[in-house]
Amino acid sequence: MDATHEISSDHLSLSKLKEIIEGNYKLALSASARDKIISCRNYLDEKLKNSDAAFYGINTGFGSLRNIKISEDQIEKLQENLVMSHACGLGDEVPQEIVKLMLLLKIQSLSYGNSGVDITTVWRLIDFYNLHIIPVVYQKGSLGASGDLAPLAHLSLPLIGMGEVNYSQGIPSEEGRKIASAEILKAFNWKPLQLKSKEGLAMLNGTQFMSAYGSYLLLQAKKYSALADLISCISIDAFDCRLDPFNHLIHNVRPHEGQMDTAKNILKILEGSEIAAQEKTDVQDPYSFRCIPQVHGASKDAIGYCEKVFTTEINSVTDNPNIFPDEDLILSGGNFHGQPLAIALDFLAIALAELGSISERRTYLLISGQRNLPPFLVSNPGLNSGMMIPQYTAASMVSENKQLCTPASVDSITSSNGQEDHVSMGANAATKCFRVMKNLEAILAIELLNAAQAIEFRKPKKSSKQIEGFIQQYRLVVSFNNYDRTLHTDIQSTIGFLHSQFSE
Repeated sequence: MDATHEISSDHLSLSKLKEIIEGNYKLALSASARDKIISCRNYLDEKLKNSDAAFYGINTGFGSLRNIKISEDQIEKLQENLVMSHACGLGDEVPQEIVKLMLLLKIQSLSYGNSGVDITTVWRLIDFYNLHIIPVVYQKGSLGASGDLAPLAHLSLPLIGMGEVNYSQGIPSEEGRKIASAEILKAFNWKPLQLKSKEGLAMLNGTQFMSAYGSYLLLQAKKYSALADLISCISIDAFDCRLDPFNHLIHNVRPHEGQMDTAKNILKILEGSEIAAQEKTDVQDPYSFRCIPQVHGASKDAIGYCEKVFTTEINSVTDNPNIFPDEDLILSGGNFHGQPLAIALDFLAIALAELGSISERRTYLLISGQRNLPPFLVSNPGLNSGMMIPQYTAASMVSENKQLCTPASVDSITSSNGQEDHVSMGANAATKCFRVMKNLEAILAIELLNAAQAIEFRKPKKSSKQIEGFIQQYRLVVSFNNYDRTLHTDIQSTIGFLHSQFSE
């Protein structure tokens, strides 16, 4: 029987999010969340029935059209028009695993009872999630303020029988087949929803595009931060480095948390290594080895900061206006503005890029022919180029990451006739950070390819038990390189190995 997660006001942590995703949990509404949603909807219906006041986006136009009052008989049409007109996304499709996170986080945000949606809308979103019906959403089109309007419009189109979805016949591990939303509604004998007042706006306003990307990236960041430590340890022994730089006394007098944790982790991974214990000929090692705690640690601290920002966000109401039934207030504000996320995503991209930057430097040294290692880590160099060009590939991705780390959050552009005059560009920060993460995966894979090759030349001495076991598993996927071969295949296999075998 499938495990179930009840959507409620209980704190949703990234670790819980990971558990829900990896455990393929079904979603359900808690009784308290259901009651809050229904109570808020009933309040809004009564308010509109008994008041002639203008409420932004509920009985008025949107953006610079905010002062145009909409007649009562056109309020539902207003919401449908909003969803259709705002579905202007372009570019590549958002990965389906991130769209599924968007669904979950939108349901979470609506569950607090401050958005005015009808309970049937939330139930339909839960059905989509549980049945692995994933709306087709595009990467480009959001300014990261007024909510992620275009992406969330595409997320919402299937509710009204428009747009497309990816459907995997209820199998979560498979990529879905793209079909028209009208077809999927017909298959499940569902009618398109007739959106009520405020519902279209509640769906489109919000930060779920940015927050889904950020949550996904943080889970990946924590995993690859741990893998960066492990792979660097293979490089440390492969390059016959000293362990002095990881002594706790050094880090106790400069006690950054990430730095101390990294040094401790390095020593733990290398515990029992014969290579590490042997006498060293070099008095000091290059920075890319000696300063692993300082560099990896700084990235860990940055990841920790970003986790705090996104944990707050995924437990928040981010649409507009916000409805407060107990206070009898409907307030228009700016909780959709993605500035906190944009800055954090830029910061996260920098942190990930630095893990890749120092990794590539270690790769460069491993192939340099120093410390009794053959040039380019291959027999008969000259006839064989060996590991020469994977370092080029890593270097190109490190440089691309530098270019991608130009911050999006300091940019803005005026929209909606000046009404929306400062935007976060958090969506661009999210998609840029995603590209940085994909590059980091490959850069670390190239370091592993080289480090595993180099450490073979230290035999018969062995590394630690943990590293020897890790390499033994890796050799089931990628063999030692005796002569030149197509290394694209080895790199791809190494990336796949890191994806499938290890988790933070």
